Amino acid sequence: MKKYDPASNIQDLLQFGEFGDVNPSITDSATYTFMEAKTMVDTFHGEQEGCFLYSRHWNPSNKYLADALAAMEGTESAWVTASGMSAITTAILQLCNTGDHIVSSITTYGGTFAFLANYLKKFNIEVSFVDITNTEKVEQSIRQNTKLIYTESVTNPMLQVSDLPALSDIARKHGVKLLVDNTFTPMIIRPAALGADIVLYSLTKFVNGKNDCVAGAICADKSFVEAISDVNSGSAMLLGPILDPLRSSSIHKNLHTLHIRMQQHSKNGMYLAERFRETGLRVIYPGLPEHPQHKLMKKLMHPDFGFGGMIAIDFGTSQKAAELMEKMQEEGVGYLAVSLGYFKTLFSNSGKSTSSEVPGEVQKEMGLSEGLIRFSVGLDHDIERSWQKIFHCLKITGAI
Repeated sequence: MKKYDPASNIQDLLQFGEFGDVNPSITDSATYTFMEAKTMVDTFHGEQEGCFLYSRHWNPSNKYLADALAAMEGTESAWVTASGMSAITTAILQLCNTGDHIVSSITTYGGTFAFLANYLKKFNIEVSFVDITNTEKVEQSIRQNTKLIYTESVTNPMLQVSDLPALSDIARKHGVKLLVDNTFTPMIIRPAALGADIVLYSLTKFVNGKNDCVAGAICADKSFVEAISDVNSGSAMLLGPILDPLRSSSIHKNLHTLHIRMQQHSKNGMYLAERFRETGLRVIYPGLPEHPQHKLMKKLMHPDFGFGGMIAIDFGTSQKAAELMEKMQEEGVGYLAVSLGYFKTLFSNSGKSTSSEVPGEVQKEMGLSEGLIRFSVGLDHDIERSWQKIFHCLKITGAI
């Protein structure tokens, strides 16, 4: 795979503020004025590029962030939304109509699973959930009315690695779109270069990295971004999941440190994964050679940014998981909290939290143990010190 440099792509953008500011200006306005009536009409119909009409449609601050994300992903365009879920739902609802069908990874974020399995029933849109690592099963699940294949680059919370080139080949063969949520692996994996038609993000997580806002993104070709922002039929324009310009500006600034943060998340993640493994625990981490898709991950990833900061470990029961998480928080390892990509380590029992929308029988089908803890490893400077705290917690709670 041809090496790309997402950090340099962002760095090379010249995005001056209104008065030559080194940080792009924050446009704190809901609506925009025009010197000529015709320009307003043309802008309303998408025929006047570079002009802004109303912030639900576009605004300069969001455009700055969207352009930077497109540069990072290597897509023609991007659109930023008020949450990761609004990015996912906007893209899917733009592509699917009543009576359509979707093939999705069975292992996916709980909110996404609930939208696909429950909410889309309102529109008589059916979803087939499959083991995304079984590409034969994926292809067998495609029907005449299938519109898209949906997956995550690295699935939540089981950390399976999707074979994006193979899935892309299947999608092209059957004339469907491949949608990929890349929230766990920004800069590490670039889905668009591997055949994804649309790349989705919860910017709340690693991209922003501060857990101080909720946001999402859709990275795609120009025609799709124009379609979702169309004033007559665009799901983004008509459903209105717009990101606030102030938040957009803060995420944009944080984007410039993403490459440094991902390197440290990955460094710490690998260190802890190896240490956990030494204790005899069942560890799921794509960087370990025994991970089923380790070789695939090495093939897909950018080598400069490591295997990511997400680890999953099976402690058998939810009671054991709860005891350990409470003790780790007490000892200052990190926080018992949902979400990920924060500068502190976060841990949660997936089956009881971020995957709780997934029915128990489906959790068992995907191999999700009731005692699985998902770790989002932080930016700790002395990761050995952090490990000693964790090891103490493992011993005192009887986890090892």
